[in-house]
Amino acid sequence: MQGSPIRKLASTAEVRKKQGIRVYHLNIGQPDLPTSSAVFEAIRKFDQKTIAYAPSNGLSPALSGWKAYYHHVGVDFEEKEMIVTTGGSEAIVMAMIAVCDAGEEIIVFEPFYTNYNGFASIANVKLRAVPLSIHNGFHLPPTKEIEPYITTKTKAFIINSPSNPTGAVYTREEMLRIVDLAKRHNLFVISDEVYREFAYESKAVGITEFAQLRNQAIVVDSCSKRFNVCGARIGVIASHNTDVIASALKIGQARLSVATIEQIAVAPLLNDPFPYTGPIVEEFRKRRDVVYEELKRIPDITYYKPEGAFYIVIGLPVRDAESFSKWMIEEFEFKRETVLVAPGQGFYATSGKGINEVRLAFMLSVEDLRQSLSILGVALKEYKSKGM
Repeated sequence: MQGSPIRKLASTAEVRKKQGIRVYHLNIGQPDLPTSSAVFEAIRKFDQKTIAYAPSNGLSPALSGWKAYYHHVGVDFEEKEMIVTTGGSEAIVMAMIAVCDAGEEIIVFEPFYTNYNGFASIANVKLRAVPLSIHNGFHLPPTKEIEPYITTKTKAFIINSPSNPTGAVYTREEMLRIVDLAKRHNLFVISDEVYREFAYESKAVGITEFAQLRNQAIVVDSCSKRFNVCGARIGVIASHNTDVIASALKIGQARLSVATIEQIAVAPLLNDPFPYTGPIVEEFRKRRDVVYEELKRIPDITYYKPEGAFYIVIGLPVRDAESFSKWMIEEFEFKRETVLVAPGQGFYATSGKGINEVRLAFMLSVEDLRQSLSILGVALKEYKSKGM
């Protein structure tokens, strides 16, 4: 399995901190905002004598909570069409195993969430990567450029909009390209919609909006980012296709169950999501705008304005962004401060892609984002002066 480019340099960052260097973390998508008190209140009210196994498909409060959440966002799923998962991660693995036999293929658009590579390894599935371009903000290519990647082994697309790592939000017309190809070639579409609310220019278009794909659409989702409960690890796989859910349930039964208390803890958020998601989304909209404005101050980089999520991939004026990232966290400092970023190469399946790119996650306060991007600019200038 591929190692995580997001966490790759994290241990070095901890060493630098012990040396008195302040490290600005732009490498990982861990929101810094407080978790709602409703979560802790639900935990305090837990009064069962034993923390017992939950049902393999999920506890009733969590399933009814997910049903209520989807109703709020205009999606119709019944409880029997969902399985509660250990975060969105397990939902993706379940979806891959449910639709593919060993050695079959899923089409992905690169750069993509790096753990898709790891999940595909677990599922014994091959990812076929369609390249996107930083020059149009990583939007989808025309149908004629996607279709040649479909083979007799292809079983599904996996899409992520709003996207990690690019922040792209696919338009309805882009989504329709995928829908039409899926219908034409009888493929599933696994739609990773964990950033649904984080769309800043226009509403994100979900796969369930296309009725013609009702039996081929699989939604994988998570509470983590929209409610800032990453450590609770509560996600869901949802589909109107009963065979997909039945297959996923076999995996659910093999792993027994998802953590009991956490399922109960997130139910209040799922039942009434907007009071929690609204302020979080608006804060990240401000941060997105600050990042975009500050990047304008750094010479010779390639960037765009991300439309969603809280990530951006930028091109750097260096030969090897991983070497630069490593130098910046191991050796560089500016007034006892430095920055940790995620090298871009790890977000690609194709060898040689993303060599001069890094992903930034705008998880910090507006003030810290301004400072960290200023330091990034200083680091690039110094690195260039050394001829590295």
